[in-house]
Amino acid sequence: MSAPPKTVLTTTAEEEAAIRAAVREARGLEPSRRLATLDDAAALAEFFSDPRVSDPIYSLPRPFTAANVRDWIAERLAKHERGECILSLAFDADGRVGGYTEIDIWPDRAAGEIAGAVRADRQNSGQGGVGMERTIDWMFEVLGIRLMCLTAALDNPRSQKIIDAAGFTRMGGRDGVRPDGTTRPSVYWEMTREQWRARRTAG
Repeated sequence: MSAPPKTVLTTTAEEEAAIRAAVREARGLEPSRRLATLDDAAALAEFFSDPRVSDPIYSLPRPFTAANVRDWIAERLAKHERGECILSLAFDADGRVGGYTEIDIWPDRAAGEIAGAVRADRQNSGQGGVGMERTIDWMFEVLGIRLMCLTAALDNPRSQKIIDAAGFTRMGGRDGVRPDGTTRPSVYWEMTREQWRARRTAG
């Protein structure tokens, strides 16, 4: 499952409370997205059933049945109410899921992680890096976290390239733990809010 960053930050009670409030108040990263609901389970299960979408992501609720995905959404909605998670979906004109974003937050450490995917016919369009940068900026500047971590499978060079290009620093590896208890060896990155701001200022 998702794990907090290797680097440990401490927070004040006020900072932690502010982060939790910002997460609870979040309703989507942009107008084309909205928070997932239990009613989205079947559509999201169909989206995840494409291995081109789901194979690189270790934390998804396999097998992709509507019941499993509904339980997975319910867990994230509960975490959202605690100020610890945002699960948002994007839809196309036909009402099909075009992409998802899951943001995990550790308010007591002012830290977060992001995972997500787009439908196979939208991949390799050059939009992945742009979307990631918008999300990173939003997490640092709106949610108020100070540290982000990311992982990507060893055999996922596309995601590795996007993360490197976004300015994250490689910090070795990490074994991601799947819901069934098995592990996935991954490349591991971190970035601080100060590093992100400096990168933006430098253009």
